[in-house]
Amino acid sequence: MFKKISAIILAVIMVAVCFAGCGAKSDAKKLIVGFDAEFPPYGFIAEDGSYDGFDLACAKEVCDRLGWEYEAVAIDWDAKDSELASGNITCIWNGFTYTGREDQYTWSDPYVDNSIVVVVKADSGIKTLADLAGKTVMVQAASSAADAINGEDSAELKASFKEIVELKDYNTGFMELNQNTVDAVLVDIGVANYQIGDKADEYVILDEAVSAEQYAVGFLLGNTEDRDAVNNVLNEMKADGTMATIAEKYVDAGLVIDNLILD
Repeated sequence: MFKKISAIILAVIMVAVCFAGCGAKSDAKKLIVGFDAEFPPYGFIAEDGSYDGFDLACAKEVCDRLGWEYEAVAIDWDAKDSELASGNITCIWNGFTYTGREDQYTWSDPYVDNSIVVVVKADSGIKTLADLAGKTVMVQAASSAADAINGEDSAELKASFKEIVELKDYNTGFMELNQNTVDAVLVDIGVANYQIGDKADEYVILDEAVSAEQYAVGFLLGNTEDRDAVNNVLNEMKADGTMATIAEKYVDAGLVIDNLILD
């Protein structure tokens, strides 16, 4: 009889512990990072199928320091605003341009200086932005490059093009460039470096940039609580050298360390 009662008590304790543990896990704060899985070096799919990238590595470090759960969710970049508004993601963190969108999101401090550049084939004969007159130029839909070329400052340059082709991602864009379906790709400098990689003899980045901008982490407008928590840790990571250390791991993927904003 005693053994039976003891067994029942033990079972009750185990169930209670299980519920307590499950409850603790579900109550943990979670940062759900929305990112473009085809935007290296900031976010991409690694050879083993896992999500990787400089921004994701920084996000994970932030969560580790805050004691938050971390989740990366690959999204359709064109649908990023609806994903954020619906609560499917907590923030947009993936080479996300702050410049020109200051009033559309609640932002962290900027952490990367970025340039929008033009990539062409080495044998294209295109040497300057002026040489793009009459050419077909690719940009990613809803990207900072698309915003840059559609802005007032680029009106004259855009008018000189034969056509602008907006595609879903840059992997497709560079395939089109390789097949001569487009003459040039308008893209962030880090992505350009990654795409060119060891093919520097095949492609050229024009010396003239189309625009300059900064990256930051974008939260739903008004979400200052999560922004403040993340931003404080990001600034700690800048100051203690962690962000620079993480960046070193992505140099081969095209990250330009000199473009980091560390102060």
